[in-house]
Amino acid sequence: MQLDLTGKTALITGASQGIGEAIARVFAAEGCNLHLAARNGEALRTLQAELRDTRVAVHIHPGDLSDAAAMQALDRAAGDCNILINNAGDIPAGDIETVTDEAIRVGFDLKVFGYITLSRAFWKRRKGRDGVIVNVIGNSGENWDAAYFAGSTGNAALMSFTKALGGRSMNEGIRVVGVNPGPVDTKRMLKIMRRKAIDMLGDESRWEELYDLYPGKRPATAVEVADLCAFLASPRAGYISGTIVTIDGGIAARGSVI
Repeated sequence: MQLDLTGKTALITGASQGIGEAIARVFAAEGCNLHLAARNGEALRTLQAELRDTRVAVHIHPGDLSDAAAMQALDRAAGDCNILINNAGDIPAGDIETVTDEAIRVGFDLKVFGYITLSRAFWKRRKGRDGVIVNVIGNSGENWDAAYFAGSTGNAALMSFTKALGGRSMNEGIRVVGVNPGPVDTKRMLKIMRRKAIDMLGDESRWEELYDLYPGKRPATAVEVADLCAFLASPRAGYISGTIVTIDGGIAARGSVI
């Protein structure tokens, strides 16, 4: 399917690895110019070099995005993009006895407040014109897990934010959608799986055993998530707003994490 993203420009946060990197590669293949932001500048420079053959413009913005000032500075540096992909964030795993208030605040500053701050800035630029915000959230926001209560809480907040904003955003020419990945084969998921292995099996080294309980006995791939984001950001999804699309093999539908 031709997604008609050629010539558009997307700002992607958390673009140095995992889902964000996969989104960058898919969007570049579709002819979309890129602004890529993440803390790991070396990884961003490597990705920028690898995308040169795609003949799209690739600008990188290394830096810490954990406060409002940094997000606002990123918005100014990226300029007038058509598409915003909010993807940066790592809310800690663990139960209420192990995750500290400080760790939760750090995770929320980057993901929950970061998504809202950058969306507000994008909204002000694109209001009255075409624009798309895609929030990459996580299925724990609809499939609550005591062993990941901080992520469940933060993701549920972002789901509500996406639906609240996206419910009326088309009146201003902007679509707002969310993507809820379940387990995805990334370095971040490895940390979560090790934490779950401790809680469930008493041994973090046994984390791979948990995949036997997942749909298809595997996690999603980052490319599968990126392909969904590309479709939702494209004109082919032009009447979709205020909606969360879950990509987890049915985990949330069956009401259990594993």
